Amino acid sequence: MKLRILSCAFVLAASGMDGVYAEESAAMTDFVRGNGCFSCHSATEKIVGPSFQSISSKYADDKDAVPALVQSIKNGSVGKWSSRVAMPPHQNISNEDLTRLAKWVLSQKT
Repeated sequence: MKLRILSCAFVLAASGMDGVYAEESAAMTDFVRGNGCFSCHSATEKIVGPSFQSISSKYADDKDAVPALVQSIKNGSVGKWSSRVAMPPHQNISNEDLTRLAKWVLSQKT
């Protein structure tokens, strides 16, 4: 009986977590759109900058991926993707939001 109750509780918790994840993902998509990221990036294809999936793949095994991406987004960068086109700095975004954004980008798996 206890096992059945625990199993039900786990299923309910897991389904609630999916809803929370979906809401957070939608909020981050709105955040990305609102900050103009989709002007140069897409989920799956290179536009001006690399796709979010390409970025996620490149940093997949990098334990310092989040701070590295935070710095690139905040300060801008050039040449990381064999391109002379510079990514402009986004210094108006808070460090907390930059961290959330970096983690979201890294979650965009192929």
